Formats: sequence, structure tokens, C-alpha cells
Amino acid sequence: MAAKEPLVITAKDEMRKWSRKMRSQGKSIGLVPTMGYLHQGHLSLIQEAHKHSHLIVVSIYVNPGQFSPSEDLSTYPSDLNGDMLKLKSVPGGVDVVFCPKNLYDYNNDSDEKQKNKNGNENLGAGGGDGNGVVSCVEEKGSGHETWVRVERLEKGLCGKSRPVFFRGVATIVTKLFHIVEPDVAVFGKKDYQQWRIIQRMVRDLDFAIEIVGSEITRDSDGLALSSRNVHLSPEERQKALSISRSLSKAKAAAKEGQVKCRELKDSAILTITQAGGRIDYAEIVDQENLKSVEEIKGPVVFCIAAWFGKVRLIDNMEIDI
Repeated sequence: MAAKEPLVITAKDEMRKWSRKMRSQGKSIGLVPTMGYLHQGHLSLIQEAHKHSHLIVVSIYVNPGQFSPSEDLSTYPSDLNGDMLKLKSVPGGVDVVFCPKNLYDYNNDSDEKQKNKNGNENLGAGGGDGNGVVSCVEEKGSGHETWVRVERLEKGLCGKSRPVFFRGVATIVTKLFHIVEPDVAVFGKKDYQQWRIIQRMVRDLDFAIEIVGSEITRDSDGLALSSRNVHLSPEERQKALSISRSLSKAKAAAKEGQVKCRELKDSAILTITQAGGRIDYAEIVDQENLKSVEEIKGPVVFCIAAWFGKVRLIDNMEIDI
């Protein structure tokens, strides 16, 4: 059977028009938001989306609103032609690829652009995280000043070292929901905090969208798939296996009755640092509210972020005892 050729849409109005036409025909729409440079983990999200909807939209957009100027926006990997070939290979195919150029371009008049350019006047009052940290969107003075925040869930874990990240994620996902108007959206559990934040945002803001969390896809050696893995040297990649191995070790220990989180975390940190990694965080938190726990008494998730060379990797493992 010939590979399914997806319709490529770049304009917001055209995307919204297509979705409304399909829904008027009784078709449900599943959205898989991505930043491109697709791997098997992304393709597994599409396969999951097929279980919940008639039609599939994959968005490809590297969102500057979730990067601070010091982060890796400029080096984030991209391969649109390769992405299109991979999307054609997915069983059941993809109906639309939505790849807008700039979702923060509002065609502001020249006076407003100039005002933002000359001093970024709004940044001190309403921009960034309240501590002077801004996103790449604000740094460029696009005029965008409306942000969505899930205030408590965004504070821990990745939010500690990436203070603008989750408000950028919540905002761009909100924009995509308004543009695509899906019935279902699928997110990978590798970005566990992100998945929970989007769930909470959808609940709190009454989006009529089902949020599905899809399990982590790993290479055969256990490394969680990530677009950033391409930046790892062979030696760094081998060392990075210490993350998944330490998580598996902690899960097995918990099943055997080791429920003191301090000891489980210390063991994982030691394993990763001995392998040459630099820990950003290693936290065991409640699966729902993401609050740190001292002793495992119910469903938790062990979340780790660590640097290997110049690459920051995240991984996690749910523990139910």
C-alpha cells in the first residue's frame, strides 16, 4: 500500500478551517504537538493518537517562547524532509502536518515594533519569570505579552533551572489548541512534568480536549529517546545510560521494600555522577501533584535531569508499590 501523503498547512486560518470542516463531517481530530527532528518516540505518540481519533494532525514548531536566550534554541536539531518521510511510514498515516513559520508574528505596526525594540519596555513589568529571566520571544521584542501559567506545578523539577520553560510550553500548547481545535492531544510521559501541567491547564481552563499520556519509548539499551540525543558523542551516550539504569535500580529496590526516598535518590545520584554526569535534579514526587515525598506510600515518579557534556537529558520512571 502506498504511503499516505499528509497535507502540509502553514497558515493558522487554513489549519482552523480544515479542522472545522472535518469536525462538521463527524470526524474527531487527534493532535500530536512536536518540535520536529522526529524519532520513534514521536511516532509512537501518533500511533497512540490513532486509538483515540479519526484524523491525525502533527504540529512541527520549535517554540522560542520556551527557551531563554542562554538555552539551545539556535542549535535545536531540525530535518523537515526527514520528518516528512518518517510521518509517511507511520501505520495509518498522518492527515495534516501543521508547520507554521512564526506563531508570535502578529503583523504589529512599525511603531509598536520599534517601541519594543528600543528598550523592550514591557519586560521589567510583565515579562519573564519575575526575576528578570525572559524568553527568546521577549528578547526579540515581538510584542507578545500574554502567557499561560500553571503556577504551582511549574515550580519544581525542570522549572527550577528553566524558569520560563513551562509558561512557554503552556502558552504555545494553548495557541495550538485554539488553532487546531483537536478532540484529543497526545503527550509523551518522558516529559512527565509537562504532561501533568497540560492536564491541569486543560482541566482548569475547561478545554474540551482529552489529554493522553503515552509511555516512554527507549532504545534497546534503555536510553530514553530524545531529539537532543543526536548531540551526544558515542562516549557520552554510553555514560548517559546511567540515568535509566539508576531509575530501574531504584524501582527494583522500592519493590523490595526500600521506600526511603533519600537513600534511593543518593544511590541514583552516585551512579550518574560516577559515570561522568552532572545532576540538575533527582526527585521522587507524587504522580499527580508532583510534590516531593520522603517515603514512598503511594504512586510516585522518580524524575532525573542530568548533563552529559553539553546535553541536558531528562528521564523518569513511575513507581507503584
